[in-house]
Amino acid sequence: MKRILLVEDDRNVRRLLKEELNDDGYSISEASNGKEALSMLKKKDTERPDLIILDLRMPKMDGFETMGHILKSREDTPIIIHTAYSSYKNDVMVLAADAYVEKSHDLTKLKDVIKELIGN
Repeated sequence: MKRILLVEDDRNVRRLLKEELNDDGYSISEASNGKEALSMLKKKDTERPDLIILDLRMPKMDGFETMGHILKSREDTPIIIHTAYSSYKNDVMVLAADAYVEKSHDLTKLKDVIKELIGN
């Protein structure tokens, strides 16, 4: 089973994505901000995710800073930026991600990108 780390500050969005992606056969770990996500990634006993879904606007540590730390640590885990803000699409840091998906009530695009990056 493929593992996904979902980094999202909105509890309702996390719940929805976790339910939907669990139904699609993925194992989901959750972090409510970037600091929590980095802490999870640094733990040796934690299984490495196959993919990271990363929100950009979060408290404590936003997605830009989080992604910078992930890239510096030479993690080769694919990252999907999942945000409600289209204005970030051409940001240099965002361009370093493997994919950019705008949040929507229709999760088809996000699911398609996940399948493209890591399969089922």
